[in-house]
Amino acid sequence: MRKGIKAALVGGVFTAMVGTAGYGAYNLVNGLSGGGGSGGPGSAEVKTGPVSSDEVRRTAGKFLAAWADGDAGGAAGYTDNSTAATTALTGFREDAHLTKVKITPKRASGDSVPFSVSATVSYQGKSKPLAYDSRLTVVRGKTTGRPLVDWQAAVVHPSLRRGDTLVTGEATAPPIEAVDRAGVVLRKKDYPSLRPILDSLRAKYGERAGGKPGIELYVQHEDQDAGSRTLLTLTKGTPGKLPTTLSAGAQKAAERAVLRSDNSSVVAVKPSTGEILAVANNREDAFNAAFEGKVAPGSTMKILTAAMLIDKGVTKASGPAPCPPTATWQSQTIHNLKGMAPNESATLSESFARSCNTAFVKLIDEDGITDESLTEEAQNNFGLGQDNWKAGVVTSDGTVPASTGPDRATNAIGQGEVLMNPLNMASVTATAMTGTFHQPVIVPKSLDDRELATARGLRASTVAQLRQMMHRTAVSGTGARAMAGLGGDIGAKTGSAEVDGQEKSDSWFTGYRGDVAAAAMAQRGGHGGDAAGPIVAAVLGAG
Repeated sequence: MRKGIKAALVGGVFTAMVGTAGYGAYNLVNGLSGGGGSGGPGSAEVKTGPVSSDEVRRTAGKFLAAWADGDAGGAAGYTDNSTAATTALTGFREDAHLTKVKITPKRASGDSVPFSVSATVSYQGKSKPLAYDSRLTVVRGKTTGRPLVDWQAAVVHPSLRRGDTLVTGEATAPPIEAVDRAGVVLRKKDYPSLRPILDSLRAKYGERAGGKPGIELYVQHEDQDAGSRTLLTLTKGTPGKLPTTLSAGAQKAAERAVLRSDNSSVVAVKPSTGEILAVANNREDAFNAAFEGKVAPGSTMKILTAAMLIDKGVTKASGPAPCPPTATWQSQTIHNLKGMAPNESATLSESFARSCNTAFVKLIDEDGITDESLTEEAQNNFGLGQDNWKAGVVTSDGTVPASTGPDRATNAIGQGEVLMNPLNMASVTATAMTGTFHQPVIVPKSLDDRELATARGLRASTVAQLRQMMHRTAVSGTGARAMAGLGGDIGAKTGSAEVDGQEKSDSWFTGYRGDVAAAAMAQRGGHGGDAAGPIVAAVLGAG
């Protein structure tokens, strides 16, 4: 007799498991594609409103029982996207080669039901057990009124995102042994933030590094460039050694630093070369916001805007940059941070160090400044916004569009249509420090002889003024509190980026010390020095 489902109510929680000599899910749970029961298939009643606890329990139980029994179509019938669910649940057996499946629901919390999965991965005579926890949510169907599982790829496995699949077979690339600039091995368990980056490096450079692939259960991402994520190894491959530009010490400091604030990211680069020394994210998802994020950078953008004003001859560090209470540009009124005292006799250096918005808005109306000026400065001198960085993994190199109307003013203070990530702002700081744009890299160019982005950089006089203003910010301006205790040649710039519908602004901070430049962002972190500042200071302090 085929394997079936045993169903029981234990302590008020439905448990489904693969058993022996059973009948199958249909007969045990009133039928997976019909039958009675509140909101079940075939019910004449169309309900509205939130799902009840009974509906949550029954729907989750039926779905999980059918899944455990290998009835992909039946289980998919209890979801709000049967096509996608059928494909994923069929692949669970056929592509991932998972057998002896046991699924145990746990007590529901509202409309959410956690559950555990245990199974055996079997492929070409090799078998290993697999166990993990996941979660599903029950919602009411918009047209049918039925209680349905809200279909998400993560229901099948928490590592899956939309478009991802589970596969067991020969790995898509040989394993790598990534090492830092001093030869220290960079293991995922020691540096959690590097997990997606090491996966991407493996996909791109595994064969070049000389390894041999093994047999694995892995997550195949829809984006092939993102590589795959190994969940279980049945047969070990032979790793190839892959050099990176990272510093194990700086990386460890970055990993610890981002734990200070939720949804935070940080990047450190070596200004003299563009080599990336550290990258860390503290996020619930696996998104590498440090490299791929696209959000407003707030007043850290004033480094680039100040360079534009100096290069265009509008003013200089010691030149006038009055800081009135408000400034109006094409019917939009710009304010300063609450509590900032106006200063009509301020210099650019003072307005920069205090992060006076109105000073910068008033200066973009001077002769020689056009809608394209900031874009040209970003592209030609700082190497931003041309979508041509080749760091070794996927990155976004910033967006600084030519903007008319109110956005011309708000772009200048890091709002409007300007979008950046910590990698971009660390690079901006590095260029401001040295005058030379070095496209950031995480693996040596010599590894694949790829063509790196170029830009002409900055004049020595512009660099000297930017460094003077950033140093002032770090020792007596808005960055002083965060940078306190750091000696040597230091500089900084703070930023607070307002986001529509978000009560608290995003916190930004960028700074340098010696031959290290770092930038951090903490979503909903408030003022730049409050959340992002200590993260950057901790990384700079590590040397």
